[in-house]
Amino acid sequence: MSGYAISSYGNYLNIIALSLFTYEVTRSPIGIGLVMSLRLAAGVCAAPIAGRLAGRLDRRRMMLAADFAQLAAMVVLAVGAAARSVVLLACVVVVLGAGNTTFLVAMRTAVPQLFGQDERVRVTGLLVTVRSLAAVGGFASAGIVIGTGGFEVAFLLNAASFVASAVALVLLGRVIADRGAPGGAAVDAAPGTRIRLLGVVAPAVLAMVVVRGVDALSSSSHNIALPVFAASADPARPATVMALFWSAWALGIVLAHLVLTRWRRIEPGARAFAIGTCVMSVSFALAFVDTTLVLVCASALVAGLAEGFAEITYTARLQAEPDHLRGRLFGLSATAETSGFALGMVASAAALEVAAPAVVVAAFHGLAVAAALAFLVFAVARR
Repeated sequence: MSGYAISSYGNYLNIIALSLFTYEVTRSPIGIGLVMSLRLAAGVCAAPIAGRLAGRLDRRRMMLAADFAQLAAMVVLAVGAAARSVVLLACVVVVLGAGNTTFLVAMRTAVPQLFGQDERVRVTGLLVTVRSLAAVGGFASAGIVIGTGGFEVAFLLNAASFVASAVALVLLGRVIADRGAPGGAAVDAAPGTRIRLLGVVAPAVLAMVVVRGVDALSSSSHNIALPVFAASADPARPATVMALFWSAWALGIVLAHLVLTRWRRIEPGARAFAIGTCVMSVSFALAFVDTTLVLVCASALVAGLAEGFAEITYTARLQAEPDHLRGRLFGLSATAETSGFALGMVASAAALEVAAPAVVVAAFHGLAVAAALAFLVFAVARR
């Protein structure tokens, strides 16, 4: 948990640092969207490969390999930041996109085997919580780190966070070896068997993956629109507005874990996931209606609470599938999420050239609401 928390801190610090650095290099909102889409496209390509590997290889070693690759990329970017090279930036974001996707697929797949099916909701909630607490620290400190040390220091801090994650994984391996546990190693299907999800996994689960992809497409809109909105809300301190927005969102996700931990009657499934997705999308849309900072943060808080609720119930439902299917299923999920987010990045960036942030965010999140409601009707009809 501690290693994941530290690496998450570095990643969230890097979200703001890399966004601002990309804007400085490209000098265009379209440039930000294209570079971020390249990162996500690398994740799309890596997701099915990671899903297959998670069914065959030791998942802890997969996470270690992903950490080392991202560590190398961030060190290279920190050393070459002064050149402001678009080519270097593009190469780095490809490694980050593929590495992050591989790490997440392996980690989510390994949770039930390491901790047991009965503990998957609690552990998934803890992972989401520590990631959110790390987000608060990463977003809150981004302005200070970049302002005092520049982009180079921010990139090196992100690199150091991958070192911490790798050390934690090595220590975890020793603990697992001492107690004789499997260590997150894959449980293969019968030799020579090719796993096909269609016809094996319940249609409702595959439909949840589709909705998650639409949700990712919608979520890209507030990520792209936030810098523009922050500049209009407080032209003198846009970074402060962004930090407060994301900190309130992260706090909401922490609250979601507390609610799910204490109120155990909530079961991971279609209804909880669909309701959480709807509330999240409506809240994100409301956050961009008015520039009053209190209202913006309140809406972001509710959006985070609903997003945490939806993510925990969604992930726990996929983790309930058999081990030999789980890796492929999370690979499919990562493909849907990253491809949806990449497409949304380009589309929302283009939309912001002709429409206000509030209009763009409302339109994109309206798609997520429609998809979630359609899925809820589908799930209830099948039941």
